[in-house]
Amino acid sequence: MPVALFEAYGHRTLLDRHYPAMRAWVEFTANLLDDDGTRSGNAQLGDWLDPAAPPEDPSAARTDSGYVATAFVAHSARLVADAARELGLAADAERYEQLSARVADAAWKKWGAHARTTQTGCALAIEFDIAPATERAPVGEALAALVRDNGGRIGTGFLGTPFVLPALTDTGHVAEAYQLLLNTECPGWLYQIAHGATTMWERWDAIRPDGTVHLEASSMLSFNHYAYGAVANWLYRSVAGLAPAAPGYREVLIAPRPGGGLANASASVETEYGTASVAWSISGTTLTVEAELPPGTTGQFVAPDGWSSPEPGGALGSGRHRWVLERV
Repeated sequence: MPVALFEAYGHRTLLDRHYPAMRAWVEFTANLLDDDGTRSGNAQLGDWLDPAAPPEDPSAARTDSGYVATAFVAHSARLVADAARELGLAADAERYEQLSARVADAAWKKWGAHARTTQTGCALAIEFDIAPATERAPVGEALAALVRDNGGRIGTGFLGTPFVLPALTDTGHVAEAYQLLLNTECPGWLYQIAHGATTMWERWDAIRPDGTVHLEASSMLSFNHYAYGAVANWLYRSVAGLAPAAPGYREVLIAPRPGGGLANASASVETEYGTASVAWSISGTTLTVEAELPPGTTGQFVAPDGWSSPEPGGALGSGRHRWVLERV
């Protein structure tokens, strides 16, 4: 959370204030690692509410809970290393970067083959740098194949859902990301909408396809539960193409990734500099992208794959910008 706040607002004081707690948490998790550098002991909820888990045991996910826990140790250590570097704590930055690399390596050695078999396993391997650089593309291919083989239905619980669409996009599988996003069958986001949802459900199948409530899970059945709503991050950053390229949106990245048959998209964020916004639309073979950067900010534009790229012009200044691209 402190890292997310720093990225959104750019206040180093927040990062400094919470750094001791961040560091203490990582030290706590590191002390629980087994001799092989992984964390397979202790009770773990794992990829909670994986859609394949039985109603009476929501922790029985397809992805090994030890792998999930170990991956998050590596991820947490990397976040602390980044925070330490930002705060000028060079020794800490080096220590936690090395810890992250060691734990990631141990996780891959123990669960690399297993990680390729589930959507969550692949997503964490990609987004947390668990997979070595040479394995990143093959893991992305494995993830895309899992999506296709499952008919575009999502296969992640609480911990995998925030990372599965970014993992697909980051490895060049934009079509499969949209296939997951736009799937209307259970489990999936649009399935919920098709069954009257106006808020996110705790379970993918809180309402059955026949319209009945999932009574077997009535002891844990919220109809207003954020977890799967983590998809909103990807909607902003990849569908619309609006993301911070520097803390506090001091620099803004405009990088839309059209797909899924969508004809247009738009998004805006209220930054401390003012409103940053982007909107794009497709007409025939033409993609038009418009963006506005608030005063005091700069930006960069990255054209989506499959569309002509404008001549590089360096950093964008504040104000309104417009690009017209043709399909290639």
